[in-house]
Amino acid sequence: MSIRVLVVDDSGFFRRRIRAMVEQDPRLEVCGEAADGRQAVSLAQRLCPDVITMDIEMPELDGISAVREIMQRRPTPVLMFSSLTHEGARATIEALEAGAADFIPKRFADISGDMEAVQRQLCGRLVELGGGRRGGGPRGGQAAVSQARAPAAAPPATGEAPTPSRTPPAARSRPEGEAAARAPAPAAQPAPATGARRAGRGGPRLADLQAVVIGCSTGGPVALQRVLTRLPASFPVPVLVIQHMPASFTPAFAERLNELCQVQVREADDDDLLRPGEVLLAPGGRHLGVRGRSGALSVYTYEGQSDHHYKPSVDIAFSELARLAPAGVLGIVLTGMGSDGAKGAKLLKDNGCWVWSQDEASSVIYGMPAAVAKAGLSDQVLPLERIGDELARLR
Repeated sequence: MSIRVLVVDDSGFFRRRIRAMVEQDPRLEVCGEAADGRQAVSLAQRLCPDVITMDIEMPELDGISAVREIMQRRPTPVLMFSSLTHEGARATIEALEAGAADFIPKRFADISGDMEAVQRQLCGRLVELGGGRRGGGPRGGQAAVSQARAPAAAPPATGEAPTPSRTPPAARSRPEGEAAARAPAPAAQPAPATGARRAGRGGPRLADLQAVVIGCSTGGPVALQRVLTRLPASFPVPVLVIQHMPASFTPAFAERLNELCQVQVREADDDDLLRPGEVLLAPGGRHLGVRGRSGALSVYTYEGQSDHHYKPSVDIAFSELARLAPAGVLGIVLTGMGSDGAKGAKLLKDNGCWVWSQDEASSVIYGMPAAVAKAGLSDQVLPLERIGDELARLR
């Protein structure tokens, strides 16, 4: 049975082109079209599609509001079409927080010209999101995704008193004069290359860790909010995040995480040091490497080779930290398509590090974490709601 797709866009031209691409794939069929968000909400209930493509800017009811209503009435995986602007990125992040499962860039040149590449990307995403969900809503993790719209209100995971309100993001840009609690901590130091311990004989201790590295793809933006908002501002380990995302989106995503989290979050740049209490987000479209510099660990970005399908690559970040900080890294693989992270997780384990992965029930797409778990590389397989708490509880 084909996967049934509802196409939503106020442009008749785009609806026709999307239909043409979808109908080239024998696994998919278009069950209906909507020209605005209000029609989309109605047709989602009446036609019961397996997956929906959704534009953001539409009359009557915009795409973000339509996603919210669909998630309330009949939760269904939604793939957003997004413009490659900063404003478009912010709107897409809001749509993901509202419950959309994933997004792809909306470029007129791609849709109006040679559609082969975008057709492969679009249909692959639709099959992943819509497959196995006929007759019901998304997996548990996606059905609950709208609950993450205000994750900053979550109580601390450590049982401590609630943390006071954070300094507004604009105030954090001051290079000097911040409160002592927000001052940069000393950079992480590279570990000696000897004495690596095998992971899996108990959880890591904070004293052992030089970095936490989190990798994710589809469903990752909201999953990261759920994890990182559980960390206190004083979290004593540097965090790197590798999220598959276009280059034009990662600055806005880092801004959004920084607004929500107690730890500081920013997009990584060349020569940034790994510091406790800071989260560095890998820039989209480039690989993130790690090196030892002047007795500390720092990051750099580069184009990389074509044999790595994803930029940034979780495998590369895991592999470089496994080499530089044996027995000093916790790698975490969250929801996402494909298997990026599995090879790097093997190197982490071979070098005495730890690996956690998200469980199937809470994953939007159980691809990346499944590859790690099925290879026997996960020290813990955890539901999304527990991962941030477990990190915050490390002693």
